[in-house]
Amino acid sequence: MSWRPICDLALLQPECGVPALVDGHPVAVFRTHDDELFAVGNVDPLCGAGVISRGIVGDRGGEPTVASPMLKQVFSLRTGECLDVPDARLPVFPVRRRGSSVEVALP
Repeated sequence: MSWRPICDLALLQPECGVPALVDGHPVAVFRTHDDELFAVGNVDPLCGAGVISRGIVGDRGGEPTVASPMLKQVFSLRTGECLDVPDARLPVFPVRRRGSSVEVALP
């Protein structure tokens, strides 16, 4: 596993996403209102558009989520599972703070 810097933590506003291309993988990194970090694939599996980073961050029954801005399906930020369409999912990547930087790991 290889860690790659994405952005400075100060640039990642709560409830907003940041898109990144990491070794050819489109990634969306999110910071929730309670300061947790999540990284998932940035391509919506239902329409193929790279828009997940622009989705609405929320919560469904205590599960941190992002709703696709295209078709509005909701995905778990922890597992990548689509909570509305059982066969759809986003890839999930390890993410961490390192000093003032946010980093994502790819296999």
